[in-house]
Amino acid sequence: MDFALPDHLQTLLAEMDAFIEAEIKPLEREHIQYFDHRREHARTDWDNGGIPRREWEDLLSEMRRRADKAGWLRYGLPSRFGGRDGSNLDMAVIREHLAHKGLGLHNDLQDESSIVGNFPQVIMMDRFGTEDQKKEWTEALITGERSMAFGLTEPNHGSDATWLETRAVRDGDSWVINGAKRFNTGVHRATHDLVFARTSGEDGQARGITAFLVSTDTPGFTVPYYWWTFNMPTDHGEVELKDVRVPADAILGEVDRGLEVGQTFLHENRIRQAASSLGAAQYCIDRAVAYANERSVFGKPLSVNQAVQWPLVELQTEAQMVRLLVRYAATELDRNHHMEVSDKVSMANYRANRLVCEAADRAMQVFGGVGYSRHEPFEHIYRHHRRYRITEGAEEIQIRRVAQRMFGFGKR
Repeated sequence: MDFALPDHLQTLLAEMDAFIEAEIKPLEREHIQYFDHRREHARTDWDNGGIPRREWEDLLSEMRRRADKAGWLRYGLPSRFGGRDGSNLDMAVIREHLAHKGLGLHNDLQDESSIVGNFPQVIMMDRFGTEDQKKEWTEALITGERSMAFGLTEPNHGSDATWLETRAVRDGDSWVINGAKRFNTGVHRATHDLVFARTSGEDGQARGITAFLVSTDTPGFTVPYYWWTFNMPTDHGEVELKDVRVPADAILGEVDRGLEVGQTFLHENRIRQAASSLGAAQYCIDRAVAYANERSVFGKPLSVNQAVQWPLVELQTEAQMVRLLVRYAATELDRNHHMEVSDKVSMANYRANRLVCEAADRAMQVFGGVGYSRHEPFEHIYRHHRRYRITEGAEEIQIRRVAQRMFGFGKR
């Protein structure tokens, strides 16, 4: 087996770095308050529900505009959408590389905004949308003219997604939706929310759930508050739906088969998010090693102490194993239907998410008091990535997915 990266990726990463230095870093330096110790305060509209400040999101939009103009933003999309047909392996390597560079406008961890975009909604639309929906949505999603929040989690249901209490009932040519959703990421600026509701069947059945594209200005659709979280700003809204009426053409995919839409979203996201966690972990490890070599304590380098060396060696070993797993899972995802390799994706994701939390924590310990401060990025990295051990499939659910495949129970 050849473990070397394809030749085109080496050239690609060098070209990408040159673009970042020429176009993105100067913009970042003009707005450094969003990236230094002031970052959480500068980004958060504390008096408006804790949502991201508009100025901060406008800066991210300008970054994406520059990246799109230079041909980077759509790299992972098919060429028919203006992309470069980037594979899952390409995207995994790129996402690791960008996160490994540390905090910056080129690849912001907090909202997954990057010069190389991740567009799971576009992939969902391509796979499940009607021709009219594709014409209306695809380019608008890429440019940001339209945006789609993800309404699956509910106040009483998270990982148990087949037990949704939100209901949709057909009424003539329309559907009427009632229920509530929790942690609707990005709903503060979203034009639509992809709301999953039971339309038939019994609680616990995967069949019988439908995905609806609900405009956020529809009567009865309200966001009473946003959850303030470990990592601010927050864009995780609580959504209430009271007699929300949508037309029949608002359904994405087939009636009663909406969870297939949701699974596509999760698998596309999980492998790339795992790569980002790996890159951020490697950044923390590298910074800790460099500091341990530079720091002198009791008249000798901090790095001569085995108590410092050994935890970092363990982390570096884990990082190398996770790297191979992420790239293997990405390659398999390119070759097979996503459900065929869901266990590999789950393995890569939960191990990478654990790794980055451990690496950020160890970097804080090596740096001591300075590492605990906001003048270093480790607390920010920890707070951001800690959520991925819960969201988009808690690690327990992902381990369960691997167990299903290992022990031969449950549906594929």
